[in-house]
Amino acid sequence: MVLSDLGKRLGAVMSDLGRSNVVDEQAFDALLKEVCSALLESDVNVKLVSNLRKSIKSKVNLKDLAAGVNRKRLIQKTIFDELVALVDAGVEPYRPKKGHPNVIMFVGLQGSGKTTSCTKLALHYQRKGFKSCLVCADTFRAGAFDQLKQNATKARIPYFGSYTETDPVRISREGVEKFKKEKFEVIIVDTSGRHRQEKELFAEMVQISEAVKPDQTIMVLDASIGQAAESQSKAFKESADFGSIIITKMDGHAKGGGAISAVAATNTPIAFIGTGEHMHDLETFAPQSFVSKLMGMGDMQGLFEHVSSLKLDQNKEMMKHIAEGLFTVRDLRDQLGNIMKMGPLSKMAGMIPGLSQLGLGEGSDEEGSRRLKRMMCVMDSMTEKELDSDGKIFLDQPHRMTRVARGSGTSVREVEELLSQHKMMATVAKKMGGKSGMLSKMGAMGKNPQQMAQMQKRLQAMGGAGGGGGLADMMKAMGGGGMPDLSSMLGGMFGGGAPGAPAAGRGGRR
Repeated sequence: MVLSDLGKRLGAVMSDLGRSNVVDEQAFDALLKEVCSALLESDVNVKLVSNLRKSIKSKVNLKDLAAGVNRKRLIQKTIFDELVALVDAGVEPYRPKKGHPNVIMFVGLQGSGKTTSCTKLALHYQRKGFKSCLVCADTFRAGAFDQLKQNATKARIPYFGSYTETDPVRISREGVEKFKKEKFEVIIVDTSGRHRQEKELFAEMVQISEAVKPDQTIMVLDASIGQAAESQSKAFKESADFGSIIITKMDGHAKGGGAISAVAATNTPIAFIGTGEHMHDLETFAPQSFVSKLMGMGDMQGLFEHVSSLKLDQNKEMMKHIAEGLFTVRDLRDQLGNIMKMGPLSKMAGMIPGLSQLGLGEGSDEEGSRRLKRMMCVMDSMTEKELDSDGKIFLDQPHRMTRVARGSGTSVREVEELLSQHKMMATVAKKMGGKSGMLSKMGAMGKNPQQMAQMQKRLQAMGGAGGGGGLADMMKAMGGGGMPDLSSMLGGMFGGGAPGAPAAGRGGRR
């Protein structure tokens, strides 16, 4: 993941700060040096890092602090605020208006992921109720129209382009006029990728802009571009005067600091970040949430929004069980089905304070997903009676474990491990039930921003920069930080069965 190394180093610095018994000038300088070193190694511009260091030093004067001031929290908050300022241009990205044609023009370097980002954004707005469409004005790159056509067809988004017309200005003008007549609300124009030294292509970009008169011009930046991001973005800014940035390929292993530098160089906000190859892998960028995850402090608001957007079915039977302090094997299967829909484990772990420190990032997604699927296979081989039980039936009749293992192609040990996880989660379920249970509180907080903010602070104190102990240690104690333990936490927090989950054990077995 882009910036994952930076995030690990910043998280480690904050954890070291939390564990320190003495926070004096020497310790503060060492901490600040480590933060700046991490930023520089991630390709953040040296001038920006220097200014950030000076700003932090000016706001944290340990010699003049009153005796009762918490030095650790002051340092943590100051570093957090300055990192937010680094990625926050202080300008709101353009927001399309319902009932009106909103023309959005894309510009950027060739190979930055521009065409794919166009489709992702069109789909993003379509899911929000806008009537979206795409115009392919890229006549320079061979296969550009075929790529856009394929993406748009897959996403079921109307598109316009031509195999014979070579004038991108004419195509863009005709496409925008056509979709305006058809009352489309978001019209996205994809242009050719170009470099700042290609003067003819830059002139063409200006002509397209004058022809379609975009309400918003978006520059697409590859997260792996490095230090060149600053000079390239300045050149595009001077010619196209883009209003926001989309940073792509954030799921790669590039350093990513160059893209952050481009924000400061052009004073332009980041609107979205691309986090994967799939059409839904586009996230709205929020500076505070971004830095919070980077520092290992989580993003509970983002977690709730993500889960809400999945529209998971609410399993009333399971909610009733939890209210009664029960948790059946079927409830476990439904919960794991939901978690499989939530996305990569590293993404979910990054949203929960402390979990990013448990190794659920690099190299863990594939392994965790494989383990989840094997657990689902085990439960799909159980009978109705076994699924609706509390698991004790397997202890009373051990031959059932042998049969399930044989039917699922797994081992008896794996069946035993799953039942052990179920037992642990059943214990958690007992603590979740009732009006004063955690499930009830989390549901209420989702509707109350003030309570959500308070919960965020408490969780940060448990597992974020506070260091030793806390949520991370609690999760390790629950079983080593494996995916089933993550599922127990997420599963307990959010109800619901997996839509379309295959029915298991319906072969007349008893």
